[in-house]
Amino acid sequence: MVTVRQIQKLWEAKFYARLCNELLAIRPEYSPRLSSQLNLQAASAAMAIIRLDELSQWHVPLYGRLVQKMVSIQEGDGGWADPLTTSLCLRALLCGRGGGVAIGRGLSYLANLQKSEGLWPAVPIRRLPADAYVSAFILFQLAEQKPFRDAIRLQDAAEWFESHDTSLDDDTRILWDLTHRRISARLTAAVPQPDALLLWS
Repeated sequence: MVTVRQIQKLWEAKFYARLCNELLAIRPEYSPRLSSQLNLQAASAAMAIIRLDELSQWHVPLYGRLVQKMVSIQEGDGGWADPLTTSLCLRALLCGRGGGVAIGRGLSYLANLQKSEGLWPAVPIRRLPADAYVSAFILFQLAEQKPFRDAIRLQDAAEWFESHDTSLDDDTRILWDLTHRRISARLTAAVPQPDALLLWS
């Protein structure tokens, strides 16, 4: 288990790759390909915030410094380098019911990148093809967050994953299965039921 002291030591030494990998390695969303696709400074700050929140250590000075750093490195388009890293940063900022301009800009960034089929590209260029792994990771990080669900088209993404289930690689399938279990009740509630429609006609 990574402690507050270890997080602080690695952050202050600017060992971003090590900090990020140590924090991710113990999580269900980890895969070897993940850390190679992240912006390590932003991702390590985000993962440190998430871990400190899980340890109920939001009162330590490091927590505030990490939040300030993340907000200061947010890019002009509202993201943090790429959709994967942005999803981690948003999850971190949403810890403890966070709010603010940085979150709104990050949500707009992801909403604007979401493609017609409901997925996201791996890099922040909407015309590039959708990436199922990146999209599953984004959903895993954020689908339980109401501000995210209000900003994007969750049902479109879920329908894409359900119709392409047999073609998903192992890493993507794990992420989608974990996400689907957590949000299935919300997806069912979002679809109008035939009997309910008859009552209103």
